[in-house]
Amino acid sequence: MPRVNLTPSFVASAGCEVGKGKTEWFDLSVTGFTLECRSTGGRTYYLRYFDSTGRQRQFKIGRYEDLTFAAAKKRALQLRSEVVMGGDPSAKKAEAKSIPLYSEIAASHLAYAKLHLKSWASTEMTLRVHIVPKWGKVRVTDITRQGVAQWLADKRASGLSPASVEKLRVLLGRSFELAAQDDVPGCHKNPTRGLPRKPLNNARDRFLTAEEAARLKVAVAASKNPQLQHIVGLLLLTGARMRELLDARWEHVDLERRQWYIPTSKTGRSRHVPLSTPALAIIAALPRFKGCPWLVPNIDTRKPFVSIKHGWQMAIKAANLPGLRIHDLRHSAASFMVNSGVDLFAVGKVLGHASYQSTQRYSHLAQDTLLKAVEAGAAKHCD
Repeated sequence: MPRVNLTPSFVASAGCEVGKGKTEWFDLSVTGFTLECRSTGGRTYYLRYFDSTGRQRQFKIGRYEDLTFAAAKKRALQLRSEVVMGGDPSAKKAEAKSIPLYSEIAASHLAYAKLHLKSWASTEMTLRVHIVPKWGKVRVTDITRQGVAQWLADKRASGLSPASVEKLRVLLGRSFELAAQDDVPGCHKNPTRGLPRKPLNNARDRFLTAEEAARLKVAVAASKNPQLQHIVGLLLLTGARMRELLDARWEHVDLERRQWYIPTSKTGRSRHVPLSTPALAIIAALPRFKGCPWLVPNIDTRKPFVSIKHGWQMAIKAANLPGLRIHDLRHSAASFMVNSGVDLFAVGKVLGHASYQSTQRYSHLAQDTLLKAVEAGAAKHCD
């Protein structure tokens, strides 16, 4: 192993010794600083050193043609100082290489969602459309809180709703949380933590009046989808979520006890939904198919509907109810119950709310009931 004073002039003329595949020229002034010359003509700077276990390691500084001799020697001195202080440049470099791109932890996030979430398609769409295009090619350690804050601000400025922007923040943060649980390098510092957030008031209050509900029933009865009238009728009478009804099975409907059992829901809890006389009448009129377990299946496929969007859009157009969402039927069912004098606790039980706070949004709807109460009190007081 030839030892020489590596200088710009020496390096410029240095080559591989005759008959060898490579020759390593070791510098006398900086311990471990090496120029490797290969018989193919390639030349590369390295630092050779021993780590804390006594194992010889080699750190590539760079190719001769890519950096000046002065820059290579300066880097060698920096690395040598790190070694003397107990560091291991090669291990540090390997650790840096092990830090994944965001696209890698996003793929793991999606795999987790598919395994644990019923509504994983929403997660997939948000990752694919919004998050991965921005951060997919970035190493997770390079995703900073400041960068995320600016990105979210840009999303808001582009017209994305506050709730949608908040969803981006939550999903990006969730990617880091899941990766940290798996001890993925570089993911223990979550860039979404500590970001200032304004309180969201994203609840949309859209309730059908009795007259609007009547118009809607006429429109769905004329739909080309013969099941639509049954679906809409039951949603208005039970306050169930659409997916709960589309996935409902006959085995879960107890006509004698007048209840419908929902084994799983958005909250993760099962519940029993009481069935009113009009709801029982709709169920009695439902077509039944041999070997088909579904309550309101697609008549053509005998399987649950994937979507009823087309028929719904045609119906609300015919009923002159633009912008009405299917989920608004759940709100409307709640409003009809509240304005009929049903207390909020009972309404929450029917709807399957996880907390009383979720039902509180309907408290202002009890205007008719509250008016009757104050009128009764006033009448008593004035007698």
